[in-house]
Amino acid sequence: MIQSDESAARIRELLDRNLQEVFGENDGVRRRAAIGELWAADAILYVPPGAITGHDAIDKFASDLRETHPHYVYTPHGNPQVLHNAGRLAWGSGPGGETPEYTGWDVITVRDGKITALYVFLDETSDEFRRASGEPSTL
Repeated sequence: MIQSDESAARIRELLDRNLQEVFGENDGVRRRAAIGELWAADAILYVPPGAITGHDAIDKFASDLRETHPHYVYTPHGNPQVLHNAGRLAWGSGPGGETPEYTGWDVITVRDGKITALYVFLDETSDEFRRASGEPSTL
């Protein structure tokens, strides 16, 4: 059996910090610094529109997303779970202090203490999922 060298604490930290410091960050300089610290150079972000590779592309995607929802916050739901070199975290997003407008899961894989892949699963009941997948909104 192969054992992971990744610490559960580091994987939990990556999940939490990525949610807040990459996808929840409006300041481009701070976001880019966090990507450099948290993500492997060859990392891939899997989102409903497709796969995005590398720091520049991940930064652009996160920046574009923040521009559409600059006042939204990301709130973890429950505690991150870790298995070997992977982890998952449920979250909600919406205006601060309000019920989230959409929810989802982040699932990461980790190598050498950095995110190598992030799979973003949007809950299918949300308008954000329908928008991202090209389905008509219920609004």
